[in-house]
Amino acid sequence: MDPLQITAYTTVSAAGDGREALRSALLEGKGGLQPNDFGHAPLDTWIGRVADLENRPLDEGDRQSECRNNRLALMALQQDGFLTAVESLKSRVDPTRIGLFLGTSTSGILSTEQAYLELRKSGRWPAGYHFKGSHDLFSATQFVRQKLGLKGPAFSVSTACSSSAKVFCDAHRFISTGLCDAAIVGGVDSLCLTTLFGFNSLELVSGQPCRPFDQNRDGISIGEAAGFMILEKNCTTESGVALLGYGESSDAYHISTPRPDGAGAGLAMKQALNRAELTVDEIDYINLHGTATPSNDRAEANSINRLFPSSTPCSSTKGWTGHTLGAAGITESIIACLTIEAGFIPGTLNTQSPDPTLGLNIQCSTKTEPVTRVLSNSFGFGGSNCSLLFGRTSC
Repeated sequence: MDPLQITAYTTVSAAGDGREALRSALLEGKGGLQPNDFGHAPLDTWIGRVADLENRPLDEGDRQSECRNNRLALMALQQDGFLTAVESLKSRVDPTRIGLFLGTSTSGILSTEQAYLELRKSGRWPAGYHFKGSHDLFSATQFVRQKLGLKGPAFSVSTACSSSAKVFCDAHRFISTGLCDAAIVGGVDSLCLTTLFGFNSLELVSGQPCRPFDQNRDGISIGEAAGFMILEKNCTTESGVALLGYGESSDAYHISTPRPDGAGAGLAMKQALNRAELTVDEIDYINLHGTATPSNDRAEANSINRLFPSSTPCSSTKGWTGHTLGAAGITESIIACLTIEAGFIPGTLNTQSPDPTLGLNIQCSTKTEPVTRVLSNSFGFGGSNCSLLFGRTSC
């Protein structure tokens, strides 16, 4: 496929506001997980919570979009000079030809949770509750579209934890078929009680910071994040990092458990390699989906063991951010770009004894070395698999 150049990107997560904060956290081993203090009856777990989000209300003019999810989206837009980069893009590309594709799993569902609590307490819906502007899956996309002044194709993708990885695939399809000339992709997912208690009911939440691929791993740490990237064709950038390939597949196996042999995940990785016209020996690092549940990590390991040499460096970065669900794809794509630009392979924070039965070359500590090409995996409920391949290129 023709690579899409990444000309700007921005991120906010528990690991920090902006890409420099995230890069420093990864290099210094400073994770963002904390004991859970979210909600009126916090579960005994750890979370990746973005600091001070409660004290950043939207402006009066955005009242109908008010929710934690859109606050988080705006916070990310305001980092890393991204708003300026979008204005520069609009000076080169007609805004009607710029696509906007965002991923989320639960959008602003917290606002509906709070509205029901008020209804139960007082018998009335709260005055400021507005479903379409907060909970609706298109809410964040519409909010971001208005903030950026875009007029091109726009939609939300909600495929659980692969949501904001799959938007890269949609962007490439829209650009390659001539429906737009550039795209802004990203994702936003914020903490809510639905996901915390939902994952807990499935016995997938850990009582301590998550330990992906550790022999004593026992579940996930849920986090929240937002991130955005600009993708362009036929351009030059200082960093030269681009989307080189992508792959998508479905396990068609189970609603909440991955296919144990990892065949579906492996198909997505093969597609990404084929689109990029690269071999497994040309991949310097794999950013694993790595949720830290026993079954997910084993299925992903099975898929990688069938494809890649056992020496390929792998790690999961969810120990820094938590599992940011619908925002995991964009957050870890940004980490992939950081590793290429700054030359390092992140470790797997909190993991001390990698499970020897999984057979992967798990990196426990961050190390500095040149990185040219990175594969980033994102796998969601229902067996929704997506693999993205990033690397340096000249265009």
